[in-house]
Amino acid sequence: MASKNAGAVHWSFWVIAVIALIWNGLGIINFFVQMNPEVIEAYRDSERAIIVGRPLWATSGFALAVFGGGVGAVLLLFRRSAAHYLFIASLLGVVVTMTHALGVDISFGVGEIVAIILLPIAVALYLIWYSKLVIRKGWVN
Repeated sequence: MASKNAGAVHWSFWVIAVIALIWNGLGIINFFVQMNPEVIEAYRDSERAIIVGRPLWATSGFALAVFGGGVGAVLLLFRRSAAHYLFIASLLGVVVTMTHALGVDISFGVGEIVAIILLPIAVALYLIWYSKLVIRKGWVN
């Protein structure tokens, strides 16, 4: 006899999956916003220096980070294990993007280091770990 809870997930799964979708959705919006030169003029000098001088390989990394994470979050909501691999791709995109950002000749403040560099890496690592955890628990297939 099948358990009535078979396939059920903890409520926290849905909260984390929705937060992942919002996080990556904001990243996707940021990607498109950064394609508008008029908007970039309103950014701080340090942010503008990263964006204006960004080569194609770093822009591609940024796209991989946000779109890979966005699709991964959608797949997580649909409880698909492929989300794990997209989160890995997203982390690779974050690393490529950060490689460029750290190579720009600017002085980062503590807030910029946390918000621009550490937070995206931490979130990407967490989503990889979490997606693997929910696969092991059988919450996604």
